[in-house]
Amino acid sequence: MRGRYGDITASGAELVAVGTGDARYARAFVEQESVPFPVLVDDDGEAARIASLGRLTTAQLLSPSGWARTVRTWRSGHRIRKAGKRVMQLGATFVVGPGSRLRYEHLDADPSDHAPLDEVLAAVSTA
Repeated sequence: MRGRYGDITASGAELVAVGTGDARYARAFVEQESVPFPVLVDDDGEAARIASLGRLTTAQLLSPSGWARTVRTWRSGHRIRKAGKRVMQLGATFVVGPGSRLRYEHLDADPSDHAPLDEVLAAVSTA
């Protein structure tokens, strides 16, 4: 989403990431990845719990399809430079607002499963 941040803010929306590490982890992530948007930390996992986010299982991680996705991710240039506290925590993407209205939700099924960017941008543009 970093590459589309300008499109998101031009629509009047704001992008905020929530990570699993502490403030030092978030600061390093922002610097290493040149992240232009705010990054918050869910140090104790409370936000993940409230959002009912899943966790990666060891079986998923070690499965042939899990390895194939990991190799594909590495080949595309993505790296985990410093792991947060909950490395098995799966992510999610939400579009919220105006107010507290949930406009879009995508709960990741595995570490390579991310919300399709066109869906996220469509939800942002209708907000």
